Amino acid sequence: MRDSRSEKLFYLLNYVLLTIIALSCILPLLNVIALSLSGADAVASGRVTLWPVETSLASFKSLFTGTPIMRSFWNSVQITLIGTGLSMLVTIMAAYPLSRRQFYSRRFFTLAMVFTMIFNGGLIPSYLVVQNLGLVNSYAALWLPGLVSTYNMLLMRSAFEQLPGEVDEAAKIDGCGETGILLRIVLPLSKPMLATLALFYGVGYWNAFMSVMIYINDTAKYNMTVLVQNMIKSTSMIQDFADPTMLATMTPEGIRSAAVIVMIVPILAVYPLLQKYFVKGVMLGSIKG
Repeated sequence: MRDSRSEKLFYLLNYVLLTIIALSCILPLLNVIALSLSGADAVASGRVTLWPVETSLASFKSLFTGTPIMRSFWNSVQITLIGTGLSMLVTIMAAYPLSRRQFYSRRFFTLAMVFTMIFNGGLIPSYLVVQNLGLVNSYAALWLPGLVSTYNMLLMRSAFEQLPGEVDEAAKIDGCGETGILLRIVLPLSKPMLATLALFYGVGYWNAFMSVMIYINDTAKYNMTVLVQNMIKSTSMIQDFADPTMLATMTPEGIRSAAVIVMIVPILAVYPLLQKYFVKGVMLGSIKG
């Protein structure tokens, strides 16, 4: 069956719109990559657009030897790995009982959690709670307040609900309790959803910015997002850290671009590994609300 004229026009508009959106994402990234790989003279003279000019790795050398980027990188790794692990553990523990039809009041607890998506205490009360718990200037202040995303919990609950009930019954006949069913049946059958939510949490923790700015006072504990933001905002910060002899051969703009590349590479490396689970995981959890 051939597409009608209006359908062809609709597809054309979609392609044009998606192309514009894709270019708006790709072109700035190409410019940053080109700046990070170009020589100082080319960057200073503004001759770099989408392709490296006078190709050089001096920006990365200056970044790794003259700034605390490796310390911030390690801080980001700690925040992301521990935060993602804790969030996944608590999300599973919340979603599993709410997915069990025999759990009395599961509707009440679900609505109570959805309520928090609409109403919350706000920034100041949250800060006061964290401060009174003595968590300011510790990574626990980043993990505990946002330990569970209600949206992610609902996705996981829906994924658990879609598993065949006969599997549970067979497991119970074989002597499995609820813990055994969760660990041996439910989680292995929910790998796409687990991978998808781990990616959601991981990206969130890796890119954490406002929470670090609010709760972390020690600059030695800053993650990469805050460090790179400070580099972009203040040229003097790079000059304070970097070796003067290196700065003579490299521009702050090149060092900032190299820092941005170092920050996004881990996320770009993780996406292909989880891509095969991503679409299936999101669709699995979105069929039921």
